[in-house]
Amino acid sequence: MNLALWIVAGLLATAYLFGGASKLIMSKDRIEAFGPSSKWVEDFSPGAVKAIGALEVLAAVGLILPAVLDIAPVLVPLAALGLMFVMTGAAITRIRRGEYRYMLVDLVYLALAGFVAWGRFGPESFLG
Repeated sequence: MNLALWIVAGLLATAYLFGGASKLIMSKDRIEAFGPSSKWVEDFSPGAVKAIGALEVLAAVGLILPAVLDIAPVLVPLAALGLMFVMTGAAITRIRRGEYRYMLVDLVYLALAGFVAWGRFGPESFLG
């Protein structure tokens, strides 16, 4: 179970590090140009898109570094919980926009973050 949690946390961290960094680096118009799955940025200001990117990068770091450095490892499940909130917001945005096809990916990320939060708060806690 511990290995599965590390793998899922690593995959999530990689995805959110690159996704969040791209939101921080690129303009809103460039993000929107990626295709139909990126049209959600129309609903947000450039500052809000940057804030979402910053939250994703912080969560990616929080999924790995606290456990690796053994400094406040309780931050790992908290980072996963934060990602669950971000992905809940993403799913709500998709529902509001009628983008049900793209919402499936958001729900998969939500479930994976939930798995890490559950595992690190519960059976494979770093505190136990």
